Amino acid sequence: MNIGTHIRNARIELSKVIFPTKGQVKQAYISVVIVVAVVAAFLALVDLAMSSIMSAILG
Repeated sequence: MNIGTHIRNARIELSKVIFPTKGQVKQAYISVVIVVAVVAAFLALVDLAMSSIMSAILG
């Protein structure tokens, strides 16, 4: 296969790609930020609880 055929096939495949709209990207970004914040808060609470328990046990 020569380079011209490869480039032509790449352009054909790229024309089939459906890129997300600005609204979809914004919605996904907000969703990711919310999920990361919730997981971070949960892990912070678990860490606080575990450190309190260990402090109580070890004195």
